[in-house]
Amino acid sequence: MNILPDLVRANTIHPPKWLPDNTAYLCYMGSHAYGVADDDSDLDVYGFCIPPIDVVFPHLDGEIPGFGSQVQRFEQWQEHHAKAPGKDAVYDFSVYSIVKYFQLAMQNNPNMIDSLFVPRRCILHSTPLSEHLREHRRLFLHKGSWHKFKGYAYSQMSKIKGKVNAASPRRATSIQTHGYDVKFAYHLVRLLCEVEQIMVEGDLDLEKNTPQLRSIRRGEWTLPFLEAWFSDKEKALETVYASSSLQHSPDEAVIRQLLLECLEMHYGSLDSVVKKDPSADRLVSVIRTAIETYEKARS
Repeated sequence: MNILPDLVRANTIHPPKWLPDNTAYLCYMGSHAYGVADDDSDLDVYGFCIPPIDVVFPHLDGEIPGFGSQVQRFEQWQEHHAKAPGKDAVYDFSVYSIVKYFQLAMQNNPNMIDSLFVPRRCILHSTPLSEHLREHRRLFLHKGSWHKFKGYAYSQMSKIKGKVNAASPRRATSIQTHGYDVKFAYHLVRLLCEVEQIMVEGDLDLEKNTPQLRSIRRGEWTLPFLEAWFSDKEKALETVYASSSLQHSPDEAVIRQLLLECLEMHYGSLDSVVKKDPSADRLVSVIRTAIETYEKARS
């Protein structure tokens, strides 16, 4: 269900006027997607929208890149602490332009990858366009995910050791009780377990490690144990990275073709707007056949 139009009418959120009716995908992220949410968990909603065609292709509006006044590019809309009328729900929204979304996903940004692989129960709103994207989401996965996810994991470890961000009473209590912030800890473990799945299986199940993550959130891991686990896991994943059969980097031509397919589902034919690469069409067909063969073999 696309909840954005109702929230706009209630004057709860204030996105660009065109955005609510042109949003193709909305999903719950965070603890809800990982199966560790409780009654106090935030409702983080991620998604993507399709801007007006002259925003995606500014030359249609006469703009010459690098000359004169440049149109401000829409990349994302964010709004936090949006209360749903008549409900206790409070949302934090992050909705990206489809182009920015594809770019970040191609770079294996953990948040974008997670949003593509959320379990079906976490999807609030999905159009045929976004279903087409989800069907081919494994095309985005590559070995560069190790560097991205490891960087985010290091950030979580730094926050754990520094005992920062204790402004929230709940997080301050966690630090006082367990000696560290259990939310940063479970994210650290989650990130490394996710990237292991990606490199080994070429796929991602966000709920695969739910029991482990719940244990961490209950404070059942000591800080020394967590630090030892992190050190051992990092070394093991370096070996996994070296032996992974996953493609080394994203195939930009294939992902570009997928983006164009999605844009055409929304705008109609783009033949007069953008030059296509016929070889990409053939390559996409080969990859899709390989994916279908792989999925049949697993079933």
